[in-house]
Amino acid sequence: MESRELAYFVAVAEERNFSRAATRLGIAQPALSRAMQRLERRLGVRLLERTSRHVSLTNAGEVLLKEGRKALTALVMAERSAQRAGRAAPRLTVVMKPGGDAGLLEPLLTRFATHPDGVDVEVLICGLGEVKTLLRDGTADIALLRLPQDDLDGLATEDLLTEREMMVVPRTHRLAGRRSVGAADLAGEILPRWAEDAPGTGPVIKDTGQVAELIALGRMIAVLPESVARHLGRGLVAVPVEGRRTTLAAAWTDQRRDRALASFVRTAAETATMLSTVLGDREQLGADDGQEVELVGAVRSGRGGEPEETLATVLAEEVEAVHLE
Repeated sequence: MESRELAYFVAVAEERNFSRAATRLGIAQPALSRAMQRLERRLGVRLLERTSRHVSLTNAGEVLLKEGRKALTALVMAERSAQRAGRAAPRLTVVMKPGGDAGLLEPLLTRFATHPDGVDVEVLICGLGEVKTLLRDGTADIALLRLPQDDLDGLATEDLLTEREMMVVPRTHRLAGRRSVGAADLAGEILPRWAEDAPGTGPVIKDTGQVAELIALGRMIAVLPESVARHLGRGLVAVPVEGRRTTLAAAWTDQRRDRALASFVRTAAETATMLSTVLGDREQLGADDGQEVELVGAVRSGRGGEPEETLATVLAEEVEAVHLE
């Protein structure tokens, strides 16, 4: 099977329509139809069920779509990995969505710049839902993302910071004066949808800039990490949600084993430990003086005192062992 045929099939399978897939690929629809017929004859199975208005996948087609996406991503990643290896000066690319670093990235970059294994770091700010794609296709070397995530296949992660989640509402909202809220308090509220196919009736968010505007207009409320919630401004109120916390993690493809990446992940973990101490002190101050919005950022167990053996440490030790060999 040729990579071009596989790309054609994935386009048809994702669009569920030959005309839209042909437009996406920049080819004529009859040529695309013939290519799919040749692919089915070569494999000896039917991949697509066709009607005059609809295209659906057979069981074989579902399998090929899942594995085909992986194969195409691997090809792109192989190309970019080769380009990366051929650079005169090594470099790491870090990807995250806007505001997705919990304040960690600036001190992390400062510390890494003085590290013996430090290299130049490029920061890529991407759109919603793009982080894992850019990581898997080799555009980025490492990502900062929030856990839990529903799809981490092929990725390794290292927990960095865990912080409280906050409900963000206009000052006129019925819950704006509360010290905290529970899940039951949010029942019936309109919440944002972060993808077109996400459940609910709230507005679909395609750009983080929409969030503050829509909340201020009373079109929705949102539950956000504290580090994001307290920077929205515009006279909004942030209230802690009981029992809700989110974790910032570093993620990279699990086959990567190189010194610069290992050093960056380890430095990220060390910087997170230092930052969590500062945020923990601020949280305590906020609790003592009765501020309406608490400043939080407590780190998960295992980050205080003597550090546990983290994935960053294991990765760094593996790289060191390979280097010594």
